[in-house]
Amino acid sequence: MTHISVKVDGTTYEDEVEPRLLLVHYLRDRLGLTGTPIGCDTSNCGACTVDLDGESVKSCAVLAVQADGGEVTTVQGLARDGQCTALQRAFHERHALQCGYCTPGMIMAARDLLRDNPRPTPEEVRQGLEGNLCRCTGYQNIVRAVLAASGQEVTA
Repeated sequence: MTHISVKVDGTTYEDEVEPRLLLVHYLRDRLGLTGTPIGCDTSNCGACTVDLDGESVKSCAVLAVQADGGEVTTVQGLARDGQCTALQRAFHERHALQCGYCTPGMIMAARDLLRDNPRPTPEEVRQGLEGNLCRCTGYQNIVRAVLAASGQEVTA
C-alpha cells in the first residue's frame, strides 16, 4: 500500500491505496464521487475526464498515486453553492446531451479548452473535444453549448 494525499473538489484526502489503483476507481469507489463515469477503461472515450493540476486527464489512464500531492476537480466540484457554471448551464439549455454518459467528460474537456482558448471557433471546439466520444448527439449541440458558454451564440 502507498500513502497518498490528494485534494479533490476542495477537500484533502489522506489514504492508503494499492499502487495499481486507477484514479477513476479511487474517485468513485473510495470517495463516492460517481459523477465521473467509467466508460471504456482504455482512455478512448473520455467519459472519465477530470482536471488534475490544471490539465484535463482521462482518469482511467492515471494511477491514484500519480495524483499524490495534486489537486483534482471532477464535474461534481464545478458547481458552487448549488449553482451550475455557465458551461454546465449551456449544456443543459442547448440540449447538448442525450443519455448523459459522456457529458461529465465533455464538460471537463470543454472547460479545459475554454481556459486555453476563451473564444474558440466551431472547428477549434471540435478539435478540442476530439478525445471525447459521444454516441448519441452527433456533436452539433455540444459544439453550440461550448460556443454559447464562451459568449458566442450560434444559430445554425
